[in-house]
Amino acid sequence: MENILVVDDEEQVRRLLNRTLSGIGYACTLAADGAEARKCLDRQPFDLALCDVNMPGESGIDLARHIASEYQDMAVIILTAMDDPKTADAAIEAGTYGYIIKPFNPNELIINIRNALRRRKLEIVNQTYRQDLEQMVKERTVKLQRALEGIIQASVRIVESRDPYTAGHQDRVANLAGAIAIEMNLRENQVEGIRMAGSIHDLGKISVPAEILSKPSRLTEIEFALIKTHPRVGYDIIADIDFPWPIAQMVLQHHERMDGSGYPQGLSGQDILLEARILCVADVVEAMASHRPYRSALGIDVALKEISDNAGKLYDPEAADAVLKLFREKGFTFDQ
Repeated sequence: MENILVVDDEEQVRRLLNRTLSGIGYACTLAADGAEARKCLDRQPFDLALCDVNMPGESGIDLARHIASEYQDMAVIILTAMDDPKTADAAIEAGTYGYIIKPFNPNELIINIRNALRRRKLEIVNQTYRQDLEQMVKERTVKLQRALEGIIQASVRIVESRDPYTAGHQDRVANLAGAIAIEMNLRENQVEGIRMAGSIHDLGKISVPAEILSKPSRLTEIEFALIKTHPRVGYDIIADIDFPWPIAQMVLQHHERMDGSGYPQGLSGQDILLEARILCVADVVEAMASHRPYRSALGIDVALKEISDNAGKLYDPEAADAVLKLFREKGFTFDQ
């Protein structure tokens, strides 16, 4: 049985509506004005409200707006003696489901009520369906994202197993790049993308022979040329993956330099993605501070001096300032 709230300042009209609606199976609650109606709304749920427009205190239009904002499962029909287009427009804007002029025809009233209740039920069903669908899509997206991250991390571990000296390098770069992005006040979504790109930025090294990756002496020009292919190879591996960020371009550009002296495209300045410029700084700092097959660790102070000396020339000045502040003022370490 549907519950209907009848709001009208005329007692005769309230009684007539109660008799008409109760006679066909609806449960009616009667209120003489907006204030009394609000008390009724607080006490129990209703499926529909019939509201007069002109009443002492709150108007029926304002009450309809209140119901639309606070009781989304309810429908409202305006029942009034005012045959006024402006009032009708205001009722429509308030989200009502009907506008009936007094004196009303009982059959017309019943038809309007049934149509309003049916329409509202369909809307609730559709809304619930959309919410369930959105939740299902969200859950599946999370599962796919986790699966994708697992596949990527497995690939990363393959690279690192072939190059034990750089094991953990990508994770450390990802953490530092994320910290730089936060220090630069980038959006949370951008930070997440930068961390993801950092965790796989050297994925392309999977194509480089292991003996070159772990060579304990200076590389030949040919060997270094092979090493320089890894941004492009990494890009090619992930280019067709539909990330919510430009991950492939970040991987491709992380060895570009502000003055155009980097590789593989020789990009310069603003032509390099901001995210890639941040990765570049994090990559250089981590690489210089860590041990390599052909040299001992240079230390964080040497790495930071490199960044400081070449800020604006090789490295993005804002990213450079951020990384200097992180280490020199905020106590950042690769162990955190």
